[in-house]
Amino acid sequence: MNVVRPSLAVEIAGIRMKNPVMPASGTFGYGEEYAPYFDLGRLGAIVTKGLSLNPKAGNPTPRIAETTSGMLNAIGLQNVGIEAFLADKVAYYQNFDVPVIANFFGNTLEEYGEVARRLSDIPEISAVELNISCPNVKQGGIVFGTDPRAAAQVVALVRKSLNKPLIVKLTPNVTDITVIARAAEEAGADAISCINTLTGMAIDVRTRRPKIANRTGGLSGPAIRPVAVRMVHQVVQAVKIPVIGIGGITCARDALEFLIVGARAVQVGTANFIDPGVMPDIIDGLEAFCLEEGIADINDLIGSLQL
Repeated sequence: MNVVRPSLAVEIAGIRMKNPVMPASGTFGYGEEYAPYFDLGRLGAIVTKGLSLNPKAGNPTPRIAETTSGMLNAIGLQNVGIEAFLADKVAYYQNFDVPVIANFFGNTLEEYGEVARRLSDIPEISAVELNISCPNVKQGGIVFGTDPRAAAQVVALVRKSLNKPLIVKLTPNVTDITVIARAAEEAGADAISCINTLTGMAIDVRTRRPKIANRTGGLSGPAIRPVAVRMVHQVVQAVKIPVIGIGGITCARDALEFLIVGARAVQVGTANFIDPGVMPDIIDGLEAFCLEEGIADINDLIGSLQL
């Protein structure tokens, strides 16, 4: 007897994806680093490392510390810069039938606008993800993500400079994430991705010094998943645009939590460092779950939370 495979296809802001699984920016390089481990064409989308106007060296080392059920990092948005990305990286994506989402950030409003303008006409880029949420840089990033007026200002500026779908990535390090989400939506965002890392600190008790040179960093991994699921649920209720769930996903069951509370897709972050092949396993797990539950279309599962 032939088994009818369930449809895992989803749509985010007009971007058709064969399944709802993609990497979280900052954990997947530019994609090519993971090509030896699995067929990148299996992903719902590729999300690039955050791009800035100029190359960025990042923070001093040590920049990573392992924590209970997670990781503390302060990489500082190290990246090759927009010019090198367009010259050396973009053509690679022509090898895959997968939407590419370029994550980017700026230190000033003008830098945000300029990077958006340069990404706007690149055919290999399907959408951009505006990072206003990184806690590990002294300028830009989270400054725009914690004030609804500043968030609206940068989203509106980027919207004017861009002719592609605009996803805005939010920080959890605020009193009420729904206020920032609504500000981004009203300013022109086509989708929201949340959450980025939670600000944390770890101490070496022998040296009595912070474990990472930046003193504080972003906490990620399974430890933050319940916080992320709660915030995604809140944001889904607060906005009309699609929401992408991020935070401590390590398996299909973790991803299902986000989909059931209403996320249209998910991003996998820290788990990629533990198992480079985790995302294909999550895709297989989602299909297996749908078969077990008799779900023909994964969209029937999205937002199916019972309260």
